[in-house]
Order: sequence, then structure tokens, then C-alpha cells
Amino acid sequence: MSQALRIETSGTVARITLCRPEIRNAFNDEVIAGLTAAFVELSAQDAVRAIVLASEGPAFCAGADLNWMRRMADYTREENLADAAKLAEMLRVMYECPKPTIARVQGDVYAGGMGLVAACDMAVSVDSANYCLSEVKLGLIPATISPYVIRAMGARAAHRYFLTAERFSAQEAHRIGFVHEVVAADALDAKVDELLKALTSASPNAVRACKQLVHDVAEREISDSLIASTVAGIADIRASEEGREGVMSFLQKRKPAWLDR
Repeated sequence: MSQALRIETSGTVARITLCRPEIRNAFNDEVIAGLTAAFVELSAQDAVRAIVLASEGPAFCAGADLNWMRRMADYTREENLADAAKLAEMLRVMYECPKPTIARVQGDVYAGGMGLVAACDMAVSVDSANYCLSEVKLGLIPATISPYVIRAMGARAAHRYFLTAERFSAQEAHRIGFVHEVVAADALDAKVDELLKALTSASPNAVRACKQLVHDVAEREISDSLIASTVAGIADIRASEEGREGVMSFLQKRKPAWLDR
């Protein structure tokens, strides 16, 4: 695993931490490969019920490492395609991770770092963090991260912040839906822990199915086929072992079995 990352597991929660504070946790090909491998590995571990993505230092992630960008300046189009494909795969693996994911944002988020936050299911930000999609200032576009960032902030906000490259506050990030909670620095871990408690007290199977449900339903036309798939989804989960246990534990006024695992 990359030395730029630290992976820790405690009980049912895994934490992936970016450890390059001296360069504001900017990522390069090594970090991309490490994050991809970490999410693949943790996705396969039954004991892991939730994943937190965090960073050390004053910034969460400043986007691409400058040294990496200098190397890319001399790439051929074919090399650029291969390089961008690795970044796209990392974001896809993060977004499609079957475990619920939380971005613990302790500092500024710029450019590609916005993709890391957007690819997580939830984001908790300190109130002092700044956000920026700065690509157009460099003559670039936020292409690879755009599917996730637009889903997180909406097309209307993306029209503004993609085009202007303005910095915006954590409060604005919350207003447009990019982050879910904004807290003081000394309350950051408590809020993340609050979400983790909710995630790990719910049915693991239902949480996984709900995450897939959002992916399947969001922004789709409400058609007969979509309705049929949701009907099948609730029927299947009701008949599952955890579905039956959840209903019975509620009716019998006891804790469900998954809390004893």
C-alpha cells in the first residue's frame, strides 16, 4: 500500500487517511493507485461496515500534485487517456463501494479533491474549509470528476462554479448540497462518529441495498420498468434473512441480531 495513505480498522469502521500534508494532500498516480486498492480491499471485507476518508494537515486535498502535472505536460494523447482512465477508475471504485462512505473534511478542497468528496456518500466539513473547482484557470476542465461533482452539487451550481473557478465557503457548499454538515473543528469527529453510529446500527444488507437503490433510481424517468424494479427490490429485502430479522425484532421490541456481531 502507498506510503501516502494510512489505513486503520477499528471494529466495524475503516479509515483511509491521506498523509501528504506537506503538499496539501495533492494526489498523483501513486496515490490514485493506493486509494483504488484500498477501497477494493475494504469493499471485500465483511467485517467493515463503514469507511471514512480523511486527511492530515491544513488541507483535505488540493487536487493534482504539481510534479505529476509537470510530467503530464509532456504526455502524448494516448498517455493522457491512460492516465485519466486510472483517475476515473479510482472515483468509480469509491462511488460504487458497497460500504457507506464518509468524507471527513478538515480543510480546503480544490480541483480533483472535489471529486474525492463527491464520490463519498456523505461529507462533513469544518466551517473554515474553502472549496474550489479551479480547472478553468489552468485552461483545463473538471471532466473526470464531473459525474460525481454534478450529482453532489446539482447542475445549476455546477454551471457557476465550473465556469468561474470561484472559491466558495463551507457554508455555501452546504447550501448547494455538496456537503451534508458544517461544524466547528472541535466538533468534526463527534459529527462523523454520530453518522458512523447510525450506519453501523442499521442492517448491513439494507444499507448496502439502499446505496444501490439511490444509484439505480436517481434522475431516472419514473417508468414502468423502474417501478417494477423497486417493487422487486422491496419484495426481495422483505424475504431476506436480515429483512425478516429486522421486522421481527421491531415487533418483539428487541435488538436485531446484527447488533451482536
